[in-house]
Amino acid sequence: MPLHEKEILEALSSSRILTSMITPAVLISACGTLIFSTSSRLGRIFDRVNVMKGEIESILAGKLDFPEERMAFISEQIRCAKKRAALIQKSMAALYTATALFVAASLGIAVNVAYGNPDQGWIPTLIALTGGLFLFAASALLLYESRFNLIFVVRNIDYVKFLEKQANEQDKNIPD
Repeated sequence: MPLHEKEILEALSSSRILTSMITPAVLISACGTLIFSTSSRLGRIFDRVNVMKGEIESILAGKLDFPEERMAFISEQIRCAKKRAALIQKSMAALYTATALFVAASLGIAVNVAYGNPDQGWIPTLIALTGGLFLFAASALLLYESRFNLIFVVRNIDYVKFLEKQANEQDKNIPD
C-alpha cells in the first residue's frame, strides 16, 4: 500500500474524528428535540383554530348564546393564534437551519481531521458558531411566542369566567 493511502486510512480510522464530531452531534440532538416540541405547538394551534372555526359556524347558524361576545373573543384569539403560528414557523426555520449547520460542521470537522490541516480548523468552528446563533434565535423566538401563549390561555380563562357569570345570572332569573 502506498504511503499516502496508508496515512489516509490511519486518519479515517482515528478516534479523533468521532471525538471531534460529538459536540455538533449533541447540538443536532438538541435541535431535533426543539423541532419536535415546536411542531407539536404548531399542531395544537392548528387544532384550536379548527375548533374556533366550528364555533364561528355554530354562531352563524344561531346555535350559541352571546354571539357578539363570542365573535369578539374568537376574533382576538384568531389574531393571537396567527401571531403565534408565524413566530413558531420562524423558529422552526431557524432550528432547521441550525441543524443543517451543525451537520455541516460535523462533516467539516471529519474532513478537516482526516484530510485538512490545523490552519483550516476555523472553518467548521465558524459553521458551528453560526448554527449556535440560529439555535439562539430560535430559542428567543420561542420565548417570545410563549408570551402569546400565556395571553391566549388567559383570554380563554377570562372567557370561561364570562360564560360562568352569564350562566349564574340566567340561573337567578329562572323562576322557582
